[in-house]
Amino acid sequence: MNRKLNILIGAVVVLLFLVTSAVYIVDEREKALVLQFGKVKAVKEDPGLAFKIPLIQQVVKYDDRILSLETRPLEVTPLDDRRLVVDAFARWRITDVVQFRKAVGDGGIPLAERRIERILNAEIREALGQVVSNAILSSDRKKLMERIRDKARQKAEALGVEIIDVRLKRTDLPAQNLEATFARMRAEREREAADQVARGQEAAQKIRAAADRTRVEIVSKAQKQAEIIRGEADAKRNAIFARAYGKDKEFFEFYRSLRAYEKALRASNSRLVMSPDSAFFNYLKSENGR
Repeated sequence: MNRKLNILIGAVVVLLFLVTSAVYIVDEREKALVLQFGKVKAVKEDPGLAFKIPLIQQVVKYDDRILSLETRPLEVTPLDDRRLVVDAFARWRITDVVQFRKAVGDGGIPLAERRIERILNAEIREALGQVVSNAILSSDRKKLMERIRDKARQKAEALGVEIIDVRLKRTDLPAQNLEATFARMRAEREREAADQVARGQEAAQKIRAAADRTRVEIVSKAQKQAEIIRGEADAKRNAIFARAYGKDKEFFEFYRSLRAYEKALRASNSRLVMSPDSAFFNYLKSENGR
């Protein structure tokens, strides 16, 4: 009885193993190949449940999504012999899973990435070697990337993949050339700065000279106008004095003498040395003011 039970349990286990080995599930993000002794027997591209022959057939799954690949830095030489270090970024996907299996075998996606990278490097060298370095950094960069993509796409068809897009991420000078380039750039900027400073100083000197000339002209005109006004005022003053003197000569002389006394006999200068009979004291010694 126990022996029959053990046989039954063993049969059930074997049956379950065979059933589970015969069933496989394909995710919507995958494609599957059914291999029998290394040869492709079936292709499963639609997601869902599928069956295979247990122990004889095996299932290999591949990613059906768009994959990314970053190439390693590559040194290229454009037409102007100015070496550049370039690295690229590519997007690709498996389009023919059977051809992909034949091309890479058990290497799978890692081997495919290495081959795609070699294709990209060859096309990058060819495309960038036909133009000058400035074209790589200008608006022509987009056309270069499209050219690289189209040629790489043609060669990648043999791998059963499609190159969707290629982008040049970095285009720099090699490390050994950077310092020399930066030194040259600094020298050019310093020369431009010195030129701008010299031009500014020249312009400032012209502005200062013009301002000085304008100042001298304005001051000269103002002095001239002041002298004219002062002369006219003196003439009017003298005319007034002359008229006053003509109307009352004695009063005018008395007034002038008082002004002379006022200026001469100040607190800080109250001593005078002169003859007593000087005309200066006429109005001080006269009893009747004469």
